Amino acid sequence: MVIFRLISVLTLVLLNGCAGSQDKLNSQEESVEPVKMSQTKGETQSGSTKTEIDPDVMYMLLAAELAGQRGQYEIALEGYMEAAKRTKDPRFAERAAKIAMYMKDSNKTNEAVSLWLSQDPNNITARKIAALSALRADDKQVAVEHVDKLLIIDPAGFENSMLELAVALEKENKVSFLYDVLDALSLRHRNQAEVYFVQSLLAMQMKNTDLAKTKIQQALDVQPDWDKAQIFQAQISASSGDLSSAAKLLEKAAAKYPENDKIKKLLAQVLIKAEKYEEAGEVYQGIISANPNDAESQFALALVHLQLSRDNKAEDILKKLLEQPEWQSQASFYLGKIEEKRKNTKKAMAWFDKVKDGPFVLDAEISAISLLAKDNQFDEANSRLNSLRSQFPKQKLRLILIQAELYNQQKQYEQAFNLLTNALADMPEQKELLYTRALMAERLNRLDILETDLKKILAEDPNNAEALNALGYTLAEKTDRYAEAEKYLEKALRLQPDEAVIMDSYGWLQFKLGNTEQALFYLQKAYAKRQEGEIAAHLAEVLWTLNRKSEARKVFTKAIKDAPEDDDLLDFQQRVLNTAE
Repeated sequence: MVIFRLISVLTLVLLNGCAGSQDKLNSQEESVEPVKMSQTKGETQSGSTKTEIDPDVMYMLLAAELAGQRGQYEIALEGYMEAAKRTKDPRFAERAAKIAMYMKDSNKTNEAVSLWLSQDPNNITARKIAALSALRADDKQVAVEHVDKLLIIDPAGFENSMLELAVALEKENKVSFLYDVLDALSLRHRNQAEVYFVQSLLAMQMKNTDLAKTKIQQALDVQPDWDKAQIFQAQISASSGDLSSAAKLLEKAAAKYPENDKIKKLLAQVLIKAEKYEEAGEVYQGIISANPNDAESQFALALVHLQLSRDNKAEDILKKLLEQPEWQSQASFYLGKIEEKRKNTKKAMAWFDKVKDGPFVLDAEISAISLLAKDNQFDEANSRLNSLRSQFPKQKLRLILIQAELYNQQKQYEQAFNLLTNALADMPEQKELLYTRALMAERLNRLDILETDLKKILAEDPNNAEALNALGYTLAEKTDRYAEAEKYLEKALRLQPDEAVIMDSYGWLQFKLGNTEQALFYLQKAYAKRQEGEIAAHLAEVLWTLNRKSEARKVFTKAIKDAPEDDDLLDFQQRVLNTAE
């Protein structure tokens, strides 16, 4: 069960106050609010000096505003530009710049912004628009000058300004050019850690982890005690898979800043990612001891307990969280999961039905549908599923896959196959649909479609271990194309050597090839990791073939008790056990 995902590259920045900044620059193109004519030009600077606007200019502004309202933007732009020149009032230049941006006229935008900056050189918005224009035009020298001014005028907001520019440039694939501009800027400001920090952020956005590591280290060389940079350095390590280094960096930062719970929470998430659940639990427990009202950490600790199969401890925490309205849905969902694990279907359903809002509504409904299907209440399951379609239209794919699974559980393979085929007409490249239809094709013995669908997945994603395993196993089970099957399964095993299902497939292929001892080795490993019906049936048959019949019966007896209707176990019973008696 995945408990948390690591914070994404930009989350750190967002948590530090730039949430909502992404569209600021682009929104300038849509923001063309009229200037209030009652204001005077003196009010734009200090608000203290009042001088009347010349009647000719007033007429010009009124004409420009009326032209704008009628969609005559060129006339409006010309009027505001002329008014700005006559009055030297930056409000009118700003208005002209916004109209030019709305018109998407880069030349006139540059002219208006240039006038705006000549009248108000420290205006941050004007400077950002000018920088964006230069970046879009690949004018590095001009871009450097404007970005340099932003750093000097507003050092505290520099990071946010650069991220706004990065978001505006992302769709145009020009983030790397902004990085180069900052490289040139760093030569002017070698002791500005913020420049290196932003470069590190951009490098991660460019998916260049090594460069990000270099730049964040440069930032820390300049400012060693910068906690935000230390956190981001750990995030970079975590995102590159070096969880050990990430944990060490965060432990060091947590020791240096013992009051910073954000660092400790990130440390706990890294430990969870590294599957060090005990250590993660200790971190959360420490946070809660210092702050008993930290409900977020309480919830996280409950999930850690669940991961460690300490259901009773998790249950105690979750039931306390029910007292807080904002945590009731999350707590109810996981209390339902605990009862589901205990096979208390009614109690589980009752908890799932309490989830009425928040991020777990859909998951709770799906969990309830799954329980109904296991109890063969397919009419009720279908009824609930139908209501979800209108409630969650964006979850169309997921709901189609659930419907296909309901058909599968009822052995209505043709209906499932047709449902998936129709869905693929709308979403022909969807891997999940192709994979699931391949499974239904196998049930219908339509191996040509199974092979086509799985090979289509592999053409786009050659390292898709799930598709490699499904194709390899089917060829081993349904055909005599063992050499091909072995090629696919060996690759799947290299990609995921500890995956029980793949070990089972490979072991079963070895059994088909007559390599019985090798088959036993892989099947025993698979069964040790996952004691499910199909793997148990395969292991029992290999043990039986090796004349270890008492062991085979023991494996079968345990498995059939847990899954009395499992097709693979029943097949083994009929083919092997019943004929031997």
